[in-house]
Amino acid sequence: MIEVDHLTKHYAGHTAVRDVCFTVGRGEIVGLLGPNGAGKSTIMRILSCFMPASAGTVRVAGLDVFTQADEVRRRIGYMPENNPLHKEMRVREYLKFRARLKGLGNSRSRERVDTVLQQCGLAEVAHRIIGQLSKGYQQRVGLADALVHQPDLIILDEPTQGLDPNQIRAVRQLVKELGRHHTILLSSHILPEVEMTCTRVLILHEGRILAAGTPDNLQSEMSGGGQVVAEIAAPVEDLRAAWDHLSDVEHYSIAAAEGEYQRCTLAARPGTDLRGQVYRLAVERGWPLRELTRSRHTLEDIFVHVTLSGREEES
Repeated sequence: MIEVDHLTKHYAGHTAVRDVCFTVGRGEIVGLLGPNGAGKSTIMRILSCFMPASAGTVRVAGLDVFTQADEVRRRIGYMPENNPLHKEMRVREYLKFRARLKGLGNSRSRERVDTVLQQCGLAEVAHRIIGQLSKGYQQRVGLADALVHQPDLIILDEPTQGLDPNQIRAVRQLVKELGRHHTILLSSHILPEVEMTCTRVLILHEGRILAAGTPDNLQSEMSGGGQVVAEIAAPVEDLRAAWDHLSDVEHYSIAAAEGEYQRCTLAARPGTDLRGQVYRLAVERGWPLRELTRSRHTLEDIFVHVTLSGREEES
């Protein structure tokens, strides 16, 4: 659905996007993750034919966004960060107006407006003035606008910006439902939001993609086989000897826990899950085992790790 090849965008004295390459398959929900100023909005504006690139090529559904912009726009639904709604209009009236602007005929636009009102949970406020709606409902109106012409690709720039927790949940669920029938590219600097919504993540920092993959793949790349935490009642010397002889343990630490228990944190070699080996060892030695868990890095941990690594490489 999206093919970006060596995309670069220069502003006066500033490079917002640096030689970015990525693809998005049909039916994916992909998140552009990065702090403000990372280049997320610039990439989305280029994809939606809002601005030209300085270099590189971008294709949407096989169409070049520079030479076939009109055809690309017909296939894209775009909701920018600052949603430019006509707040003096009523919801249904506004969506019908937008559908006609996007080339739908009178009967088709009426049909599509009815559909997106239901799809976005707006039926009960269809006759309300947009400016009188809550921020959450206004975001829904923006989503309905992006959907009304039934695009193949939906681009959402910070879709939960400024919403309260309940509104964020509602929009998140709506995005997941839309992902069943559309390809979605969304940007956010809110890490848990991307982790809970997207099937794949692109981490941007200072205009470059530093990491890309599913949250699970990023976890694996960052931590090898991951970490296992085990609380075992055994002498520290015996535990050290056991971990030293387990070839799949790269390194470990042992700290005193409550009572006679020791808290062992074991880092595994790539592709290895240590839990089975630790359990069997405890059973063989007769060591009481009261906790055995595999710890996961959050997307925040991964983000901090790759951005710090990127700075070290530049220096």
